[in-house]
Amino acid sequence: MTTYTLRSASPAKTKCDAVVVGVVQAAKGAELADGADDVGKAYGRKLRPLLATLGVTGKTGEVVKIPTGGTLGSPLLVLVGLGRTVDAVAVRRASGVAARAVSNAASVAVALPGGSPELVRAATEGHLLGGYSFTEYKKESKSTAPGEVVVLSEGARRKDVQAAFEEAQVVARAVAVTRDWVNTPPNDLTPPAFADAVAEATKTLTKGRGAPKVAITVHDEKALAELGCGGILGVGGGSSAAPQLVELSYAPKDAKHHLALVGKGITFDSGGLTIKPAGSMSEMKSDMAGAAAVVQATYVIATLGLPIKVSTFVPMAENMISGNAVRPGDVLTIYGGTTVEVTNTDAEGRLVLADALVRATELKPDVLLDVATLTGHMVVALGDRVAGVMGSTEVVDDVLAAATTAGEEMWPMPIPEAMSERIHSSKVADLAQHDWIRWGGGLFAAAFLREFTAGIPWAHLDIAGPSYNSGGAWGHVTPGGTGVAVGTVVDFARALAASE
Repeated sequence: MTTYTLRSASPAKTKCDAVVVGVVQAAKGAELADGADDVGKAYGRKLRPLLATLGVTGKTGEVVKIPTGGTLGSPLLVLVGLGRTVDAVAVRRASGVAARAVSNAASVAVALPGGSPELVRAATEGHLLGGYSFTEYKKESKSTAPGEVVVLSEGARRKDVQAAFEEAQVVARAVAVTRDWVNTPPNDLTPPAFADAVAEATKTLTKGRGAPKVAITVHDEKALAELGCGGILGVGGGSSAAPQLVELSYAPKDAKHHLALVGKGITFDSGGLTIKPAGSMSEMKSDMAGAAAVVQATYVIATLGLPIKVSTFVPMAENMISGNAVRPGDVLTIYGGTTVEVTNTDAEGRLVLADALVRATELKPDVLLDVATLTGHMVVALGDRVAGVMGSTEVVDDVLAAATTAGEEMWPMPIPEAMSERIHSSKVADLAQHDWIRWGGGLFAAAFLREFTAGIPWAHLDIAGPSYNSGGAWGHVTPGGTGVAVGTVVDFARALAASE
C-alpha cells in the first residue's frame, strides 16, 4: 500500500529514490516548470545543453530519466512533459505518466507545479490513478508501486492546499474502485454479485465511530415485480442472474439541497435478441460503468461530509438471450405506468434507467443526474475520450463546469424538438423505445429519458466512449475501466452544496 505525504521540501535536496519534475515546451526550447527551480539551480548552466543533448522537448506524455550522479539528493531525475500550457489538466496527466515511468522505487517525490490547491489536487490524483493496475486475476501479480509518494508544494503548510491533497486521495481511490468494478469479469459481477459488492462497500464505509451514514436498500426480482419495475424486469428476464435495484441515501442534517443520481448497471450486454456482433461484446462488461460511478461518487460526497442530501438509484441487469428474453414488439410497463414498445433489445439501458428515474423523481430532488454508457451514437459523434451531456440548460452548464474542474472531457449535445415526435411514434404504446433511424440516436435516447424526469432540472451524461479505454495508457488513464464521471459528479455536488 502506497502512502502519500505532502511536504514543502526542496526537490533538489530530497532523499527519495526518484524526483519528478515538469518540463514545458517554450519558444526557446524545453524549460523546467514551476516547482523545479532548485533542480535548475543545482544543474546551473549545464542544464540547457543537457536537455538539448537528450532531445527533451516538453511535449505532453514525454518521459526522460537522468541519473543525477550526486547533483541532486535523489539518484534519479524524471522529466515529464507538460506541453505548452501548464494547468491542472496538464499536471494531472503528467503526474499519471510519471507514476508508470518509475518502477521498483521505494520512494518517489513529485515536484510538478503545485502552488495552488487545484494543482496539488491534480498532481495527487494523477499519480494515484496513473499507477493503477488491475491484477486480481493474474497468477503472478508483483506490485512495482512505490512505498511512499511525496507531493512537494510550496504551499504545503496552507490549510486549503492540505485539504485539496487529502480530498484528492479520497476521490482518486473511489475512481480506482470504480475501475475495479468495471474491470471485473461479467461471470463474477452478475447483478446479484454487484448488489452484494455495493452492500459490502456501504457496510465498510459506514463502520465505526464518526463514519458517514449511508443507508442502502436492495430490491430483488420479487420486490421489483411488486413495485412494477417493468423496464428492469424486462431487460433482465433473459438471464439466469436475477436483476436488482440498489438505492442509497445520504442525508446529513445540515443539507441545503437534494441531489438524485441514477446510474446504468448492465453487468453484461449481449444485445439480447437484437444480438451484437461478436467483436462488439468483449468489452460489454463495462456497461455498468455509470452505476459504479454514481455509487462511488455518493461515497465520496458522504466521506467529505458535504452538506447535501444524495439519493442514488442503481438498476442492475444482465441483457442475455433465452426463452424468457424480451422480444422486439413486446410492450413493457415502466414503474409509474408509462408503456413502452420495445423494437431493439440492444437499446436496453434506457429501459432500466426509466424505472430508476421515476423512482428518483418521487423524492422531488432539486436536481437529477443520470450517468450511463448509453449509446454508440455518442461515440461516433464525440470519439472515445469525450462524454456527451444533455438536458436542462442550466444543469448541463453546471455539469460541464464541474467536468472542467475534475479534468474530465465532456461536451454539450442538444435534444432537438423533432425527437419528441420520434419517441411518441409507437402505434401500440405510450412511447417507442427505438426507431431504427440512423441519425441522432444518442439524442433520441436522451429525449426518451427526459420523459421520465417529471420536469425536474436534469442532465444525462452519456459516457459510452470514455468509460472504457481499449487502447494503451495515456496521462492518468490506464487500460480498461477509467472511472470517468466520479470526479465530475463529486465536483457538481460540491458546487451545488456551496450555492444559495
